[in-house]
Amino acid sequence: MTQPNSQAVRALVLTQNDDRSVRADLRDDLTLSDLPEGNVLVQTEASSLNYKDGMAVAGRPGIVRKFPMVPGIDLAGTVLESQDERYRPGDAVLLTGWGVGEGHWGGFATHARVQADWLTHRPEGMDAKKAMAIGTAGFTAMLAVMALEDHGLTPDSGEVVVTGAAGGVGSVAVALLAAAGWRVVASTGRAEEAEYLKSLGAADIIGRDVLSGLKRPLEKERFAAGIDSVGSTTLAGLLACLKRGGAAAACGLAGGSDLPTTVLPFILRGAALLGIDSVMCPPERRERAWKRLNRDLPDVLLSSGVSEYPLSEVQDLAPRILAGQVRGRTVIVP
Repeated sequence: MTQPNSQAVRALVLTQNDDRSVRADLRDDLTLSDLPEGNVLVQTEASSLNYKDGMAVAGRPGIVRKFPMVPGIDLAGTVLESQDERYRPGDAVLLTGWGVGEGHWGGFATHARVQADWLTHRPEGMDAKKAMAIGTAGFTAMLAVMALEDHGLTPDSGEVVVTGAAGGVGSVAVALLAAAGWRVVASTGRAEEAEYLKSLGAADIIGRDVLSGLKRPLEKERFAAGIDSVGSTTLAGLLACLKRGGAAAACGLAGGSDLPTTVLPFILRGAALLGIDSVMCPPERRERAWKRLNRDLPDVLLSSGVSEYPLSEVQDLAPRILAGQVRGRTVIVP
């Protein structure tokens, strides 16, 4: 059924002022005709707040590529209209990545018009809120776990460390790795989250400065693997203490985009640095990752590590996630 273009749309809209500062307004005066082009119309049932969303709403440069923009790099909902035979009205779908919320209007709205190529059918039994409790962060964590597995690493290889462990990517990674039988060491700058991380399966907790404080090109071998969402000196320290043949999956830059390291971990210990791109990930790998998440992610994360907020509170939440004050995953309902 074709939806009338006059149907109301509620959305958080970012605009750029003359001085290049960014303004965020929750608007109720939009209609379907205001939505950008796309061949599938989705009624959004849930989105999520990621670090990148916080940067966009806060007006950090380099995230939003054009204005006006509706942020929200994730969304889950139901197809209302489709010009693509792969999707029909009533289909349950999700979307992460593909530049949505940066160059194309995203999930912080009641409706989204997108390209069919960007969508993924939700696994059977996964509702919209569960999908967004996982979101880009959980999807990225799963891709990182899969990358370590594809590299030939297993729980028998030794300890795995997860940096930024109390954040969205980190908390899902801890839960997934622990459930798979790894001995997980959680690295965090928030000591007060130790019990939470242990509830997800972390066997040991180390402070943020343990890795970031390592300065030698090569340190004592400790970890067989690592999942890093921090970057900078933290990732450099992780690389320096990887065991021979170990690997680190890099998927974030919460601590900076620089990497002050040397080639020594790579040429003397055969270490590998595995890059994780969750934005342009091929559809086949996406489907595999989401099926794994639906099957393997422990319920403990979804019961204790997820908070839900209305769209009206996103502007207040953005600075909190940038300051590292948001635990786990944050679901946004329109």
